Amino acid sequence: MYGFNVTATTFSFDNRPVSPLSNRTFDSWWFHGHLDYPPHPTDFFELPAGQTATAEVACDKGATSYFASADADIRDPNDPDNVCPGRGIVAVHTTGESDVKGCALAIAYESNVTNVKPEDFTVFSVNQTCVWTRFTDFQIPARMPPCPPDGCTCAFFWIHSQDSGAEENYMNGFKCNVTGSTSDAAALAVSQVPRRCGADPMNNRFQNVPGNCTYGAKQPFYWFNLEGNNMFEGAFSPPIYNDLYNFIDGAQNDIFVDSYASLPDPSPIALVPSLVDIILSLGFNTTVSDPELFARSEPQSSRCAELNP
Repeated sequence: MYGFNVTATTFSFDNRPVSPLSNRTFDSWWFHGHLDYPPHPTDFFELPAGQTATAEVACDKGATSYFASADADIRDPNDPDNVCPGRGIVAVHTTGESDVKGCALAIAYESNVTNVKPEDFTVFSVNQTCVWTRFTDFQIPARMPPCPPDGCTCAFFWIHSQDSGAEENYMNGFKCNVTGSTSDAAALAVSQVPRRCGADPMNNRFQNVPGNCTYGAKQPFYWFNLEGNNMFEGAFSPPIYNDLYNFIDGAQNDIFVDSYASLPDPSPIALVPSLVDIILSLGFNTTVSDPELFARSEPQSSRCAELNP
């Protein structure tokens, strides 16, 4: 992970991966300002096509399997899934499990991170109950194509509930590699900006408007910074990774160039597009029998996504 070994004193301010991002310049929030602190050249987070990759999410590196490079081991022996030991749910900006708003993994098919632009990222997996558990599963679309020889560039994104805390973004970049691609793999479509289209009771909109959704490949949210934003919602209406923006829970299986025959321009009266019926030549599982398989196989510096209140 970029910035994996950044500490509270590396910068003139606390810019650890757990530090929130808001009201920053582009260079400061993009990859958390950690492009000069890359992971080891051989460290990749594996994305097994059609299966599940497990990441660790925590308020402190000491709460993860990588505590050895932290100040202390603060893991909760009575609750291995505790994201923020000793700090309670206020640390993850939520009022409870039903109030978490999800997080996302996005990919750019570019090995050289300096060539990656915000619009190059495509969200390929969402976990709508993130960041409730330390061990967080992300389902990988079965049709993901292989990465270039030197791998892909990925990032973790999270924006917390409006019910608790300030307007904050989280972005942690890492090197990744798709494994197990099949002959059914297809290139990703050009990602588009997501649109708010689901039921939104907080803003007195009680019905979803499916025609107004963005379908297919979607960009991550870039919000509440000084420059480079693609979302402009207000402080009490943050963009979130769930049905409100047409991000389903799990693998985003409609992100490919052939997922739709055509896509109408989103509008409240637009027809909802239909997915093309694609029959895979090989079956696939959306889960694996051993959920820790990938955790055990990943190099440490690519696996830890961190968050902070």
